[in-house]
Amino acid sequence: MSSNALRLDHGSLDVPGPDIRTKKILSGSAIKMIAVILMIVDHVTAYILGHLPVFINYIEVAGVKISWYMIIRHITRMGFPLFCFGIVEGYLHTHDRRKYGLNLLVFAFLSEVPWDLVHYNKLFDTTKQNVFFTLFLGYLAICILEKYKDDMLKCTLLLLICTLVSFPMHADYGPKGFCFLVVMYVVRNNLALQALASGGMINEISHGAGALAAIPIALYNGERGFIKGKFWKYFFYCIYPGHLLAIWYALVRIGYFKI
Repeated sequence: MSSNALRLDHGSLDVPGPDIRTKKILSGSAIKMIAVILMIVDHVTAYILGHLPVFINYIEVAGVKISWYMIIRHITRMGFPLFCFGIVEGYLHTHDRRKYGLNLLVFAFLSEVPWDLVHYNKLFDTTKQNVFFTLFLGYLAICILEKYKDDMLKCTLLLLICTLVSFPMHADYGPKGFCFLVVMYVVRNNLALQALASGGMINEISHGAGALAAIPIALYNGERGFIKGKFWKYFFYCIYPGHLLAIWYALVRIGYFKI
């Protein structure tokens, strides 16, 4: 097989059959808003509402045990795939890819204290890292796929190194999240495979609910949308550490944590 047959270029896996992206009504900004809302709802449910019996107590419907906690967290499974979709789109359309990657890394470190406070009530803990580290590692993988698409050996070796690094890093979503972001880049023009990956790779215990992310992705119109300017750009970066701090403060106020 020739090297050209193995090239990972913009045309890879780009033949999904009939184009089902018909109602293109969501901008990149709208999809980002949906992802942020899902993230906040998911974290509030996991860290605060998950302590309340009314949310975690099961009822049985047609032989299936369900709870409000389970229903909400299943629906919010589509949040991470949407963030990964946003990372891929951001990488492809940014005017400065180095600065884009640097922003991800800077906010990974800035978010670590809020992350540790919410999970361990400590300013610093190395047990597990926040999701920005997973997103940054995925960004590096996309850079590798772009730069070494004509050199399969080097590309494969560097991706393997990134995969191995993702294990001891212990970032949120871990190696699975990193690999998922890579897959989202490779199949970025194939909605069916994006849905399959979202449902199968992200939180498989949620019975494929992550595949719901295919709905807003299918409605994406390819436009940037209303989030413009440095203020709003960094505001959305700050939402992640900011909402974690707010959750930690709420946990302190209701007595789950002591300071």
